[in-house]
Amino acid sequence: MSLQVEKLEHNMAKLTIEVPAEDVEKALQAAYLKERKRISLPGFRKGKVPRQMIEKMYGPEVFYDDAANHMISEAYGKAYDECGLEIVSQPKVEVTQLEKGKPFIFTAEVAVKPEVTLGEYKGLKVEKSDVEVTDEEVDAEIEKERERNARTVEVTDRAVQDKDEVTLDFEGFVDGEAFEGGKGEDYPLTIGSGAFIPGFEDQLIGAEIGKEMEVNVTFPEEYQAKDLAGKEAVFKCTVKAIKVKELPELDDDFASDVSEEGETMEEYRAEVRGKLKERKESAAKEKKENQAVEQAAANAEIDLPEPMVELQARQMADDFARRIMQQGMSLEQYFQFTGLTEEKMMEELKPQAEKRIRTRLVLEAIVAAENIEVSDERLEEELKKMADAYQMEVDKLKEFMGENEKKQMKEDIAVQEAVTLITEAAVEE
Repeated sequence: MSLQVEKLEHNMAKLTIEVPAEDVEKALQAAYLKERKRISLPGFRKGKVPRQMIEKMYGPEVFYDDAANHMISEAYGKAYDECGLEIVSQPKVEVTQLEKGKPFIFTAEVAVKPEVTLGEYKGLKVEKSDVEVTDEEVDAEIEKERERNARTVEVTDRAVQDKDEVTLDFEGFVDGEAFEGGKGEDYPLTIGSGAFIPGFEDQLIGAEIGKEMEVNVTFPEEYQAKDLAGKEAVFKCTVKAIKVKELPELDDDFASDVSEEGETMEEYRAEVRGKLKERKESAAKEKKENQAVEQAAANAEIDLPEPMVELQARQMADDFARRIMQQGMSLEQYFQFTGLTEEKMMEELKPQAEKRIRTRLVLEAIVAAENIEVSDERLEEELKKMADAYQMEVDKLKEFMGENEKKQMKEDIAVQEAVTLITEAAVEE
């Protein structure tokens, strides 16, 4: 195999790969041996037709595709290792010569990891975050905990009020005709939740248990069911049960039940204030990091090759597909529910993909500029933390990790140290 490398604009390169004629013959013979069992000709048993007869009948190109795919896979793998380039995309392959008795020649156009010209990354100006906790914020957090500890009781002596939890039978009609999906029985609904179309829940206020009533609404123009969008509808509704949340009293008994440390409301309020303070400080640190990193990335010059961005967007789309599959939904169902298409999703992901690549490349460049190195001892510390998180022995964790994984961990730690460096050097205003 011979290889020629041509540098192109915008961090692209073209590899011209030539496979010797004798290897082409071997690939054609291998393709014949793979396919012959499927081919039959009069006068020959199936799978016993000579290659020359098949090529005479169907043309010498009959085995070209299989042979080419095999040679491209093998030769490109060797070229990838030999070219000396840091390739960051899938190859765009084009066959330029494939003929019996001649070398096989093809080209592979690839994106190459771009160089980074760093701009300012120290002394960057970032917003100063307020981490003080107000009494109102403490009250709101305690009220959330109170809501979480509320008990639900059934009400039978009054009509529906705002915030009630009702059990509802309903059926919807448009122009006097029931429509598909417009019927529900024993449906749980919290009044004021906004779960139904605008106006529906408000009209249930005042409804009495067991008495049928009508709710008149108009479907929004952008409603997901196009045949109902913008149309007026009547829902016949019957409230079957009303339940309300009964909130606990804000006293020392409540505090001792929900507090991790305190026994009184005063101690519980101090505990809540402390946790809110920690949360705000953590959020402020993250915000400072994000602002500093974003500015450092914006100040750098990088000529990103488009295929590199496309590959990152594809990986992000694949990650998303795996996440929703874990939730029991296929990507096709997601597209159906949202109205998105694969093409539109990829276009929407590209800006995020570009930002992710730019950020990583700039941080790696800062690691190099600052000579940040990660020692084996530092790696050991991180492995210990990871092992603790998985509740396993460090040595057992190491058994699952190869040298490449350890190398990647060191690179990730170095990048995080670069984040810390530019964040600590940033100036809050």
